[in-house]
Amino acid sequence: MKKLLRIHKDSEMHWVGNGFPVRTIFDYNGLGRELSPFLLLDYAAPYPFSPSNERRGVGVHPHKGFETVTVAYQGELEHRDSSGGGGKIGAGDVQWMTAGNGIVHEEFHSKDFTKKGGTLQMVQLWVNLRAKDKSAKAAYQTLLKAQIPHVSLPYDAGTIRVIAGEYDGQKGAAITFTPINLWDVNLRADKSAELPLPDGHTTMFLVLSGKVSVNDHEEASEGDLAIFARKGNGLALKAKSDAKLLVMDGEPFAEPIVGHGPFVMNSQAEIQQAFKDYQLGKMGGID
Repeated sequence: MKKLLRIHKDSEMHWVGNGFPVRTIFDYNGLGRELSPFLLLDYAAPYPFSPSNERRGVGVHPHKGFETVTVAYQGELEHRDSSGGGGKIGAGDVQWMTAGNGIVHEEFHSKDFTKKGGTLQMVQLWVNLRAKDKSAKAAYQTLLKAQIPHVSLPYDAGTIRVIAGEYDGQKGAAITFTPINLWDVNLRADKSAELPLPDGHTTMFLVLSGKVSVNDHEEASEGDLAIFARKGNGLALKAKSDAKLLVMDGEPFAEPIVGHGPFVMNSQAEIQQAFKDYQLGKMGGID
C-alpha cells in the first residue's frame, strides 16, 4: 500500500467570478509543484443560491498549456469555448477541456438553475500537459453521467465511477493526454476497501463528504486532501461514515512549471508568448 504522507487541510473560501465560491486546495505556485501532473484543485463546497435573473459565473477568459476537468455534484453549469465546444452539465456529469495551444471560454450557471436556484457543488482540477502536448489543438469533451462506468466495490463496500483511467476492467469515459485515474468513490459506513493504483504515480484524494480512515491510521473528513507516497500499489480505506471521495492518480513528469494566471508553460518566454497570442486573438473567440 502507498504510505500516507499528509492530510492537507482546505483553505478559506473565495469567489471565482460571481458564481463559484471555491476553496483552492492547492495551486501551481505551491503544493501543485509537488503533485505532477496535477496543477490546481478548486473545490466548490455545497453552497445555496437563491433564484435570480442575474447571470452568475465567469465571463470570457483564456487558458493555455493544460487541461481543466470540472466534476458537477449539485447544480448546473453551461460552457462555451473558442474550439466550438460547449454544453450543459449537471449532477454526475463532467466537462473535460483541453486548453492545449490556447482556448477562450466562459462558464456560467445554467439558465434553469439561475432561475430556480438551488445548491451548487463542484470540483475543478487542472491537469498539466507535457511540453510536447502543450501545442495540441484545443478541444472539449462533455461526459454525461450515463456515459461514465459505475462499478461495485468488493464486499458491498460501495461504488466507483470511472471518469478517467481504469478500474476492474472498466475504462473511463475521458480521453486524456496524461495517464491518470480519476474516480468518484462512494464508501458505505464501517466498510473497508482497497483501491489498486499504480506504483510510481502521484496519488491523492479529496473528501467530499463523510469521514474515512487511511491505512488504519489517520482520518480525513470533508474538504481534506490526503496525499500519498508514489511508491506502493494501492490505498487501504475504511469509512467511518458514508463517505464520498474524488481519487486523483497520475503519472508524474519532471518538466519546469512556469505559470501566470490562466497559462502554464515551461518557460517565462512561453508565458509572454501566450499573452501575446491571446492579445492578438490567436486563441479564437466566442460569438
